Amino acid sequence: MEHDPHPQAVGIERLRAWWSHRQWLDRPHTGASAAEVLAATGWARSVGGAAPYLGLFARAGLGRAAVDAAVAALEVHELPSARGCTYVLPAADFALGLAAGAAAPEGELASAAKHLGVGRDEVEQLCLAVERVLAGSGPLDPAAIRAAVGDAARPLGEAGRKRGLTTTLPLALGLLQARGRIRRVPVNGRLDQQRYGYVGWDQPVRGDAVDLARRYFSWAAPATLKHFRWFSGFTAATARRAAAEAGLVPLAPGSDLLMPPELAEEFAAFEVPRDPHYTLLAGIDGIHLLHRDLPRLLDPADAARPLPAGRAGRTFGTEADPQTHLVLDRGRIVGLWEYDTERAEIVHQLFVPPDDALRDALTRTEAFVRDELGDARGFSLDSPKSRAPKVAALRAAMSRASGRTAG
Repeated sequence: MEHDPHPQAVGIERLRAWWSHRQWLDRPHTGASAAEVLAATGWARSVGGAAPYLGLFARAGLGRAAVDAAVAALEVHELPSARGCTYVLPAADFALGLAAGAAAPEGELASAAKHLGVGRDEVEQLCLAVERVLAGSGPLDPAAIRAAVGDAARPLGEAGRKRGLTTTLPLALGLLQARGRIRRVPVNGRLDQQRYGYVGWDQPVRGDAVDLARRYFSWAAPATLKHFRWFSGFTAATARRAAAEAGLVPLAPGSDLLMPPELAEEFAAFEVPRDPHYTLLAGIDGIHLLHRDLPRLLDPADAARPLPAGRAGRTFGTEADPQTHLVLDRGRIVGLWEYDTERAEIVHQLFVPPDDALRDALTRTEAFVRDELGDARGFSLDSPKSRAPKVAALRAAMSRASGRTAG
C-alpha cells in the first residue's frame, strides 16, 4: 500500500510521537555512542546543568563515564554554536557549529567598540597574545591567561562592569573560540560544572545557513520557519532562503510545517506506538528546545496546570520553557520532576496514573542521578537551595497522589 506523503490533516498525537521517534525517545538505542546520538537527534544545549547527561542516558543508556570519555577524546565537545549559545556537538559538526555561532562574538566586539571604546586592532593584538600563551601549554583558566598576557588585556572600569565586561579578555576569548583557535575544556572533565580552562586548537570553521537548515530539519522536522529562526537566530529572509535551498517541502498542502522530502514517505507510513515509553529529561532537552514551542507537547488539561511553586496565575502552558525537568511518553509531557539531594531521590508530579513502565523509568533515572551525577541541576546557578520550593511542591503533589491511590 502506498502512503500519501502529504496528508491533508495530521493529528497532534501523531506529530508528538513522530518527534519523539526522531529524537530517539521511543525506544533505547543501546550501543550508540554519544557522537551518534547527537548527530541523529541534535546538539544538546549545555548551561552547566545535567541536560546533556540526562539526554544521552535516556536515548542510549550512556553513563557519565562514557560521556566524559567522549569529551576527553574530542568525539563530542561543548562549543559556542547557534545564536552563540553553548551546545554539546559531535565532532562531525564542530566546523558547522562554530560557523553558526560566529556572529555572536563579532556582535559583542561591535557593542564594546560603541559603548566602551574598545578597538578591533586592540582585541586582535590580544588574540595573538592569548594564542602565544596557550601554544603548547596545558589548560589555563582566565585568571592565568590574564596574568600571562599582562597589559595586552586592559580593565574596562565601571562602564565595563555595568555591561558585564570587566576586561577586554572575554572579547578575545570569544573571537578565538569562534575561529576554532582555542577551545574551552572542563577542569574536572564534567559537563555539568562550569569551571573551565582554555587550550590551543586548530579547528576549521565552515558551513552556511543552508547547511544548518539541513541539519536542523533532519532533527526537528516537521518544523516551521519560526522554529528554525528561534534555533538559528537567522533573520526571516535568511531562514526562508535557507529552507528553499535545502529543498524542504510542506507537511501538507498549505501547512507551514516543513520537512526534508526524504522523510515525507517515512512520516506517511509512521504509526503511533501502542505502548507507552517513558523518559525523564531535562527541561531544556532538544524535544522541547529545538522548537521552543511548549504547548505542542502538552494536552490542554495539562497546559492549564499551575506551576510547582510558581506565582499565582501562572500555568504550565503559558511558559516559554519548562521550569522543571520533564517526564515524556511518545512526545507528550506526562509529568514533572526534580532531584532532592537531601533525600537522594526524585520527586515528581505525574499527569497519568503510574504503571510498571513509568515506575521503572523513575527508578532507573533516580539511580543514574544519585550514583553518577550526584545532582540534576537545570543550569549552572541551580542549587538544592534555590530548588527547594519546587522540590517541596512536587513532594506535596506526590503525597496527594498517594492519598488518592490509597483512598
